[in-house]
Amino acid sequence: MGVDNFKEIAKLAKQSSKKLATLANDIKNKALLNIAEELENNKQAIFEANKKDLGSAQSLLESGEISKSVYNRLKLDENKMRDMIQGIIDIYELENPIGKILMQRSLDTGLILTKISCPIGVLGIIFEARPDVITQISALAIKSSNAVILKGGKESAQTNKTIMDVIQKALDKTEGFPKNAITQVFTREDVSQMLEQDKFIDLIIPRGGNNLVKFVKENTKIPVLGHADGICHIFVDEFADYEKAKRIVVDAKTQYPSACNSVETLLVHRKFSYKDELYKSLEESGIELIFSPESWHIEYSDTKLAVKEVESVEDAIEHINEFSSGHTESIITEDRENAQKFMAAVDSAGVYHNVSTRFADGFRYGFGAEVGISTNKTHARGPVGLDGLTIYKYTLQGNGDIVKDYAEGNKQFKHKDLV
Repeated sequence: MGVDNFKEIAKLAKQSSKKLATLANDIKNKALLNIAEELENNKQAIFEANKKDLGSAQSLLESGEISKSVYNRLKLDENKMRDMIQGIIDIYELENPIGKILMQRSLDTGLILTKISCPIGVLGIIFEARPDVITQISALAIKSSNAVILKGGKESAQTNKTIMDVIQKALDKTEGFPKNAITQVFTREDVSQMLEQDKFIDLIIPRGGNNLVKFVKENTKIPVLGHADGICHIFVDEFADYEKAKRIVVDAKTQYPSACNSVETLLVHRKFSYKDELYKSLEESGIELIFSPESWHIEYSDTKLAVKEVESVEDAIEHINEFSSGHTESIITEDRENAQKFMAAVDSAGVYHNVSTRFADGFRYGFGAEVGISTNKTHARGPVGLDGLTIYKYTLQGNGDIVKDYAEGNKQFKHKDLV
């Protein structure tokens, strides 16, 4: 795709976003139901496309061009298809996030300031492997009235194209839904062009490994929402329940090792009475324990787990705040004071008590789905669902009011909150 063609795609997406901003919620919901229906009707064609991608990806895996975790994320089966469709239905059932009154204040009699939620505009999504991302992002974009340009990895090109064809078919039969709202591009050149379209694209969301996110952040003026690493921690406190600790750590490491919210470093209090039993049970669960400082920086995306013993909850907090990627951390303890201290002092998007880090997920949070996990300190943090795809604007209504009256003392502000 040439430069001019991509600019035209971005320009058309921007135009579509203006129409989406005022689109009736009924039309958005109808579009979502149509997509869910078409996915169900065309799932065999999607599975066939996915088989082709898996066949091609096998050679990429053998040559080392993609990792085992990337290959695993590529596979689309009945369970994932069911979850994809249900995710769309869940988003359909959520409240419309656009046009919500977030604050309303009377500055003076008849002078009303209102803070209202509105869409961001045009989203640029760059993702690797997982073809279910397309339906998640598209559904969230539709419900939040954003246009979106999607760029998937080459390893899932056939699946991505087939799913997008199904989505476009659904949107084409949705009366009143604007054209060019959901677009897909395919080449490496498209990524470079996307990152240059700061005139038309309002937010870039990369979903993939550290190298992808780092490249995106270093090569665009457009705001970027995402996370580079998923180095998550679990701290087993001196006062942890052994059975809880074992179940939680095993789940966080083995339930889906390649997920960004799987645990990568286990911190264990030196005085924890069952630490030897814990290590043994983890190894029996197929987890390779690595007692080395070099492992504290590594996101394995595998059944390998870094382990460090610490002297106190304060030591655990200090280690996490130094080595964590700011994603998700958990403390296992029956001591409420230590739990509260940990949850207040750890500076990550998700901080848990007595639960697996694998809960860091938009679907599990009840967001319907997510566009990704953000470790940013501004706008959106953690699993980013509908609210994370909205921003706000201020409206001011009056009756011929001018600043001069207040500057000269003829009128005074009253500043009374109404909502």
